[in-house]
Amino acid sequence: MKITVVAATGGIGRHLLDQALAAGHQATVLVRNPDRLTPEQRASDRIRVVTTDLADPDPAAVERAVAGADAVLSGLGARSNAEAGVAERGTRALVRAMRSTGTRRIVVVSAAPVGTVPSPGRPTPPRYDPGDGFLMRHLFGPAVKAALRPHYADLARMEDELRGSGLDWTVVRPPRLTDGPATGTSRTALGQNVRGGWTVPRAEVARRMLRLLDDPQTVREVIAVAR
Repeated sequence: MKITVVAATGGIGRHLLDQALAAGHQATVLVRNPDRLTPEQRASDRIRVVTTDLADPDPAAVERAVAGADAVLSGLGARSNAEAGVAERGTRALVRAMRSTGTRRIVVVSAAPVGTVPSPGRPTPPRYDPGDGFLMRHLFGPAVKAALRPHYADLARMEDELRGSGLDWTVVRPPRLTDGPATGTSRTALGQNVRGGWTVPRAEVARRMLRLLDDPQTVREVIAVAR
């Protein structure tokens, strides 16, 4: 399969790229700074590199990155509240490029709290996620959303872009991300958070995203993944 990996040097993106290559896929990577790729990745004949800053994307570069791809995997997201907006703007550019080139399948990473965050496309979301327990609803969830409000608002607008795109999208919402290997033991839930799912390794999120590419039941759905 020919896969485009967006933000391939980020926390989840680097796992997406490594796992895609290990599975035998061809990869185009869309990155801001190709120097952050490893020497082995830059030397690989199965990796094509396209450079643009998705905070202010070059439409022609984004089209080159997605043209001919069977699917797009995006780990795009702000690394801090100051960078909030990159997920919305970058995903909007991806949607336009995919429409232009005929590429349809895209799987993106969002975040567990986003289901209760208002956005222009969902101005009155549920107050609580049905998968969250008492502590998450009343203590930890409100504290996290207050601290990362711009970040989650950006991801909520990103999800709006996908819902209105007409593409074959899947949104993956993990809780707090950790380091460590992919375990193969994560749990998933359709349309709501995983009950009792507090953390998940970045490598495991990447593994799940790759598996979702061939699952038609997850097209135009939100999937939670957690330990």
